[in-house]
Amino acid sequence: MLNNDILRSLRYSLDINDGQLAEIIALGGQQIDVDSLGALLKKDDEEGFAPCGDELMAYFLDGLVYFKRGKDDSRPAQPFELPISNNIVLKKLRVAFELKEDDMHAIMHSVDCPVSKPEMSALFRKAGHSNYRVCGDQFLRNFLKGLTLRLRG
Repeated sequence: MLNNDILRSLRYSLDINDGQLAEIIALGGQQIDVDSLGALLKKDDEEGFAPCGDELMAYFLDGLVYFKRGKDDSRPAQPFELPISNNIVLKKLRVAFELKEDDMHAIMHSVDCPVSKPEMSALFRKAGHSNYRVCGDQFLRNFLKGLTLRLRG
């Protein structure tokens, strides 16, 4: 899934404007002006579209965690995992919104995409683990849709 699509979807889910989105990215440690952000929020077939790189997405996801949960200055910041995969996006969203396993299942069930417990836990394993499962674009799309329903009603 394109980072731009994830950014656009989460901006809608959180019901925030471009300025607030720039503030969230700044919380993660990267400064971006609202004009540059506008190009990132355009669809890939629109004039002026700019692709959102993995590094900027990592700053946004970290900033989202800090925005929703606060920053713990007693511990050093975790290093970025690059490139950003759908699994990493899912992990960061679970942390940011403090979602438990039951919450994750409820979100997926709300969009008629039920997932078993072993399937869900396989998405959160390390990449080298024998039970690791890659999070597909459709799964992440459904999760973001369900998260939007949960946040916006």
